[in-house]
Amino acid sequence: MRSRRLVISVAVIAATIGLVPGMAQAAEPVAPSVSAPNLDLGKAAASNFKTYTSPAEKSVRTTLPAAKGKAAAAAGNPDLNMVLSATSKTAHGVELVTDLISETASLTVTVEWGDGKKDVVGASGAGPLTHRHAYAELGEYNIKVTVTDTANAVEVVNNLPYGTAGSEFTPYAPTRLLDTRTGTGVPSAGKVPARGMTRVKVGGNGGIPEGVTAVVLNVTVTNPTDFGFITAFPEGGERKETSNVNFRPGQTVPNQVIVPVGKNGYVDLFNGSWGGSVDVIADVSGYFTQKASSGYTPMTPVRFVDTREGLGTVRAQLGGQAGFSTRISGLRGVPQDITAVALNVTVTNPKAYGHLTVYPTGQSAPDTSSLNFGAGQTVANSVIVPVGADGNINIHNGAWAGIDVVVDVVGYYSEGSKGSFMPVGPVRRLDTRTNNKPIPGGYYLPVFFTPLPEDDGVSGYVLNTTVTNTANAGYLSVAPDLNSADDYKNDRDVAMEAPSSSTLNWAKGDTVPNLVQASAGENGIVDFFNQSWEEWATTDLVIDVFGYYETN
Repeated sequence: MRSRRLVISVAVIAATIGLVPGMAQAAEPVAPSVSAPNLDLGKAAASNFKTYTSPAEKSVRTTLPAAKGKAAAAAGNPDLNMVLSATSKTAHGVELVTDLISETASLTVTVEWGDGKKDVVGASGAGPLTHRHAYAELGEYNIKVTVTDTANAVEVVNNLPYGTAGSEFTPYAPTRLLDTRTGTGVPSAGKVPARGMTRVKVGGNGGIPEGVTAVVLNVTVTNPTDFGFITAFPEGGERKETSNVNFRPGQTVPNQVIVPVGKNGYVDLFNGSWGGSVDVIADVSGYFTQKASSGYTPMTPVRFVDTREGLGTVRAQLGGQAGFSTRISGLRGVPQDITAVALNVTVTNPKAYGHLTVYPTGQSAPDTSSLNFGAGQTVANSVIVPVGADGNINIHNGAWAGIDVVVDVVGYYSEGSKGSFMPVGPVRRLDTRTNNKPIPGGYYLPVFFTPLPEDDGVSGYVLNTTVTNTANAGYLSVAPDLNSADDYKNDRDVAMEAPSSSTLNWAKGDTVPNLVQASAGENGIVDFFNQSWEEWATTDLVIDVFGYYETN
């Protein structure tokens, strides 16, 4: 169904967005202002960019063969040298500055990037030269710079080891790393106290190597005695004023997180409750390293499974303690050679409380959970799961009664995918509570992330979305916007159609978070649809950016 847009400005993002109906409304389209600056992801990720240097003392000077027997020529340009400095600019890209030390002379500067490619330029003496290069594969490279002064028969060579800044994904069979109820991963069993913290060992734990840059965890809170939230952040890092999981007394709540790992291999989990303790569970399903592995390709969400309709499986509720296998590879735009898949999984119509586990085919069901639910509850969670050798995944109902299951694919990991992960902040991009402008039911909010030409190469975003102050039951849908920033600015935009997929579901009065791996589409603008069951039933939306995927 096509829709029309009603603008409601939001001060927190400086009027860069407008509200748009996701279903037909009486309002006529009104263009939002897009004059404010956009989110600078490169600046947000600057802490991950390193500078490598090699001083002049490491250069090696050689007299060229033509100078044999010519002492005067060999003594020419005696101070010829260079200082090298290489700085990460993108996940794959490097900026190299060669600061030449030389008398006035005709020089040839050859840069060999270590991947079989090289650049050759001329120079006329001292001063800096700047080169830029993008590596096709992540990894460690030796940059070799040769400065040749043919007239004076001398050559100087300097080498600079360099490592790319981006990270790629390695799937890991779902495994429990932390359970404060049983003492798994901690010195002894016991709840995390109010304003207290527990720690998850990631790097060097089991088959996970040391030096991982980020990890995919499903974090579940259970047995809370008060309202609160969990914040995940790298050990030794700054704890930001953001939340990954929100909970109320007695609730069991899961949420997937993609979080950087501290230099000692740990992730910290902070209990933000002011008055209550809580048990915390963390299950791993993959990790990121600064080596070539599996890149990420985002997709506009595509439905693969719906037990209510018989899509991807039989048309019937999934029975208690039962499971099924469904194919992912080679269907609906997903290629054959994927290693893992990013999903949004929803359970609805459950007849009893329980949990759902998603895992690769070829192994038995692990002692982990992908999401937890209560009787009659509709709940969604983001899931990243390895894909079996046959291209399938398994879905197991851990409850003792039937449930309906809905699975939407939002992206996939493969060796052929070019999206490398860059963690950030996190950075709060939006909080509609700031200016008291919640999203009405039936409307959507276009949020500008990277709609500028210089942002070309950003393919997707890792976000934590939280809805709160929900006036009625509903669900959030997320999809890339087909309009460009210029379309909005010049009133050429067209209204977007509400997708059928759901990212998170809520009941009246709920506060619900969920991880979103959102596609940037062609324009770097993402739409957030309030699919409330009641027209104009508002909800507040909070969006935190935890990282992005970059293809060059």
